[in-house]
Formats: sequence, C-alpha cells, structure tokens
Amino acid sequence: MTKEVDIQKIVAVSDALLAVTDDVKILRNIAWEDHVQQEFFRYRAQRLPFVEYPKYDAAPVLARIAAVRKEIAEVPHIKKYASRIADKLESSAYLLVTRGTPAFFEHSKELYGAPTNELENGSSTIIDLANHFDRLFDRVKQEDLGAAVEMPSVSAETLAQKMREAVDQMFGEHAPEVVMDPSLASNALAGRRRIAIRPTAQFNDKDVDQLIQHEAFVHVATSINGHLQPYLKILVEGHAGTTATQEGLAVFAEFITGNIDLDRLRRLSDRVIAIQHAIDGADFIDVYRYFLEKTDHPEQSFQNAKRIFRGGVMTGGAPFTKDIVYLEGLADVHNFLRLAVAKGKFDYLDLLFVGKLNIADLPTLKKLSEIGIVAPPTFMPPWITDKRYLLSYLSYSSFLTTFDSSLSSPFYEKIFDKYDRGNWPHTS
Repeated sequence: MTKEVDIQKIVAVSDALLAVTDDVKILRNIAWEDHVQQEFFRYRAQRLPFVEYPKYDAAPVLARIAAVRKEIAEVPHIKKYASRIADKLESSAYLLVTRGTPAFFEHSKELYGAPTNELENGSSTIIDLANHFDRLFDRVKQEDLGAAVEMPSVSAETLAQKMREAVDQMFGEHAPEVVMDPSLASNALAGRRRIAIRPTAQFNDKDVDQLIQHEAFVHVATSINGHLQPYLKILVEGHAGTTATQEGLAVFAEFITGNIDLDRLRRLSDRVIAIQHAIDGADFIDVYRYFLEKTDHPEQSFQNAKRIFRGGVMTGGAPFTKDIVYLEGLADVHNFLRLAVAKGKFDYLDLLFVGKLNIADLPTLKKLSEIGIVAPPTFMPPWITDKRYLLSYLSYSSFLTTFDSSLSSPFYEKIFDKYDRGNWPHTS
C-alpha cells in the first residue's frame, strides 16, 4: 500500500466521521427554550420545569457509523483513533434518543463519566477533588485575600468588546465574530466562527481574562487549527470524545496564566457536587436551591441547575454529567504536561493544539504529523509559544510528585500546633 493510497483512505475516514458529527450535536439538541425559565419563576421556583424534546431518529446516524467502521478496518494507521471517535458518536446518538428518560444518564456516563470516576492517579475521584476545593473555599471565604470584593460589575457588552480586541489581535482574518446569545446555559461559548456571550450575564475582572484564555486562546485556537489541517478535517470538530481534554486544557490555561481564582474553582466544584446530588435523587428544585445558597442569585442558580438537568429527568436520578470534565480534564492535562516535560517530550506540547482531540489520540497524531498528514498548529496561546514559565512550573511540579510529603509534614505540623496551643515564652 503506497503512502498516497494511505492518505486517501485516512482522508475518507476523517471526512466521513466529520459528516456524522453534525448530526449528533449534543448541546444543541438538549437546549431549553427561554419560556422554561420564565415559567419556573412565574411559579416562584416551586414547580419543576417541563421540557419536551423533539423525537430524534438515530437510525440514519447509526447506519452511517456502521459504514464508516468498515472503512476504518481498512486503515490500520488510524484504527484505534478513528474507532474511539466512532464509539463516541454512536453513544451520542443513543444519548439523544433517550432524552428525558432514565436511560439518558447511562449514556451520559458512557460519554462523560460520573463524579465517582477515578482520576488517573488511581487513588482519588472527581468528587474527591471537588470536595477538596469546596472545603478550601469554606476555610478562606472570610479571609482577606488581598483583593477588593469581586462583585460582578463588568457587563456582557464590555466583555464582548475586550474579547473582540483579543481575537482580532490573535487570529487576524480568521478571528470569530463575537455575538450575544440569550439562549446560552453558560456565560460564554466559543466556536471557530463565533464566540457567544449571554447578554444578561455579569462578570468580574478575573472573569474577563479567564474567558479570553479559556474560550478564545484555547477553544477557538484549536477549532481554527483543526480547520486549517490539510487532510485530517475531523480535528476541526469537537465531540464528546474530545470534551474532557479540551475543557481541561482551557482551565489549565487559566491556571498557567494566573487568571483563575478560588471563586472559579468553587463554581467548577459546585457543579460536580450538584451532579452527584442529582444522581442521588435530588430534583431540579433541590439543585436550584443548592446553587441559590451558594450564589444568592436566582437567575444564575437556574442556569447552573439547567446545565445539570438538560436532557435528563427533572425528578432526579438521571442528570447530564458533562460538567465533571472541567476538573477531570484539568487533572489529566496537568499530569500529561508534567510527564511530557519530565520525559523531555516537548513536541507533544504543541501537538495538543493541532485541533480538537483527546490526550489518548496523541500517539496516532504524532505519527501522522511525522509523515505530514497532520500539520503543526498555526495559532497557539502565548504561554505555549513562549514556554519558559510553563517548563519551569512543570519541572518543579514533576519533582514534587516524587516528594513524600508524609516525611516532612510532622515538622510543619509542629509549627502550627505550637501556635495553636499558645506554646511560646511569656514576657513579663
């Protein structure tokens, strides 16, 4: 088999998978109409929302996926990579068929996991990490952290203007349009052609830079880089199989640029904890009240609860679990980058930005890049193009993972214990 034939078959598989992705757009197909929120508050948040979803016919999609699998079998170079994508697209179709039923939760777990899933360290779960951040926030919420009280005072239009300036400077002629979209469940959502912002959302100063790093410099960058790929066009389109890595990379960008804060971590953690509440039987109103206690903001609390119950069952037990991937993906991306630096595999850092991908795809994409089928990324955030701080941080982080903290903890514990007991000399 010649290289030319290989490329033709790889392109054919990629294009066929890409064509299927448009028919299994999950967020688009589980979105709620505006009247659902209006009705909820008209009944003073005392009645469960009622949402109807149009019938979804999965048969044509499943038939096309079956046909693509036959093509995949003839291309050993990308068999595992393409099969993983086909599996996720198939599960996405089943998810959409089961909207509003208990079976929806089973497919959601298949696609995104559950809060009790183990992280890669094998000793902690996603809910463990969420609870860790939640406890930390409770300990410091009354402390003066050296910043003014961060009240949401930046309007959506102000954020939009700053976002336009950032994407114009970064992407030039490829810059996406920045628009207002009142139907969003999140405050902002980015794609290759447009970045949408919910017009009623309010932001603080940290939110502005967080969203630029997260939405523009990661999500938009990987979308455009995927679009510019000469052969492997599937890299332009995100799907359930790429969500954890893409969101984890975006949250890591907030970290490495110093644009994350405890409030942001609390929001991510609260979503994971609320998902577990819903799995355990909490209904929409219970979860809405959980968020209301955290935010004292009715509309935002509704939006947060909607993220968890869209597509699922309002009475509890079957939520949409996508929001666990922010913390899970952050842990996975951080650990991958740390190990890449420890092993001197610096070329993998740029490879993360060639398009929409999962960390598990990188071995295949590395081989394809070496023979010219995958092109280097055109756009990357400043913290990747100038790797000096990133490598310094990850090198130190790599060392800390080999450090047995239990050996030094007694020394530090004594310091705190002596102060807490008032064990110091008295003066007369």
